[in-house]
Amino acid sequence: MGSTMSTNAPGTEQLLAAARAGKDSALAQLFEKHRGRLERIARLRLDRRLQRRIDPADIVQDTYLAVQRKFLRFYDPEDLDFFLWLRLELAQRLVDVHRFHLGAQARDAALDVSLQQGALPQVTSMSLAEQLLGRLTTPSNAAMRAELKLRLEDAINSLDPQDRDILVMRHFEELTNSEAAQVLGIKSSAACNRYVRAIRRLKTALGGPLSSE
Repeated sequence: MGSTMSTNAPGTEQLLAAARAGKDSALAQLFEKHRGRLERIARLRLDRRLQRRIDPADIVQDTYLAVQRKFLRFYDPEDLDFFLWLRLELAQRLVDVHRFHLGAQARDAALDVSLQQGALPQVTSMSLAEQLLGRLTTPSNAAMRAELKLRLEDAINSLDPQDRDILVMRHFEELTNSEAAQVLGIKSSAACNRYVRAIRRLKTALGGPLSSE
């Protein structure tokens, strides 16, 4: 029975067509396909000061409510891939959460960038270093791991902001190169070059290869 359900399950294009025809259940199914990924992005982008106070799942649910209100009027598949549009809506919710809870402390360059380009609150070098270390084959010795983390933070801080964004989008948000390029408003070749440059910088800092696992 399970395989039959899987075979007969509507695909993304069918669900999009049904949602654009006003079928709320189709929009709900579409959103559920991406909920887990959106929650990972919200968790990664949420300021460390808010991580014990705010549940990323709540931010994603607020995003869904906004999507319900705006889908028929504002989403155009000719302009933007559906997931990138969801990411844009998540970006607005995240920015609102940061400004509401942190006030003036949240007004940094990452939040002032135009949301039309899909800007999200920037991942700190500390958080990014911790995430990257979780994907590396590294010594279990605490002192050596701490040294690696400091080296990674220094390398991340030395990256151009767009290079850092590319790294986050490709490694943790699981965007393709073309999707990352669309978000940043640059050519795919430029996005690829930035990603390779960022990876090389981090490899140099670590003295070894990054694991793709």
